[in-house]
Amino acid sequence: MNILSIQSWVAYGHVGNASAAFPLQRLGAEVWAINTVQFSNHTGYGAWTGDVFSGAQIGRLVDGIAARGVLGRCDAVLSGYVGDHSIGEAILAAVRQVKAANPAALYCCDPVIGDDDTGDYVRPGIADFLRQEAIAAADILTPNRFEVERLTGLACRTMTEAKAAITALQAMGPRCVLLTSLATDSTPADAIDMLVGEAGAFHLLRTPRLNLAINGAGDAIAALFLFHRLRSGDAARALQEAGSSIYGLLRQTAAAGSREILTVAAQEEFVAPSHRFVATPC
Repeated sequence: MNILSIQSWVAYGHVGNASAAFPLQRLGAEVWAINTVQFSNHTGYGAWTGDVFSGAQIGRLVDGIAARGVLGRCDAVLSGYVGDHSIGEAILAAVRQVKAANPAALYCCDPVIGDDDTGDYVRPGIADFLRQEAIAAADILTPNRFEVERLTGLACRTMTEAKAAITALQAMGPRCVLLTSLATDSTPADAIDMLVGEAGAFHLLRTPRLNLAINGAGDAIAALFLFHRLRSGDAARALQEAGSSIYGLLRQTAAAGSREILTVAAQEEFVAPSHRFVATPC
């Protein structure tokens, strides 16, 4: 399995490609990583050093990979945080190049916009770009609840509302939508939900809520879900595998009191999760 992953990179810690690439590699996938930024650490620390790359630079890297004659063996493109519109356009151009070479390839878009505790943390116009351009090109979408509500204008306070919001996103293009960090009026206070919708079916995965605020978990869950969806062809099974792994990863991180997600130390969770959760039809 070959995955072209176009995301940010940090030297210290695990967000973007630094969160997504290793789990994919640990599971046996080849990751063709293109970094949109090279930072010392993630911006949640409030201070960092490094450089932001341009859409043109990203495009040249994709062209260089294409020149090797390998795009026909690319199974999927994965993208996350979009720094500016030019980077977004470069990602979509890469998707078109890959799909021209391999029409069976999938595009998994993690439409990063923000979260409840931060609000929007992307540049002005990025949410519109995602809504108007990226979603239409995606086969798989992995937003959190905050992002679903921003993209659709629909609340997700109940399971019925959450399913309606997924259906609205599917009408924009993606066949499969994974909604993460979901808490509806039926979610127990000590739990957190993920909900996936594909081909008219919905499946719910509920895991214990952990007392943890960490960066990079969304990047990891998007990568894990894409991998298992590619391998199994089944959204419910992909949700079970990815959700079980991410819970184990976060549980170990919380137990260690770590500021950074323990991507390397907890790597066995990717191949043999210590806790198995079952996705149920809903």
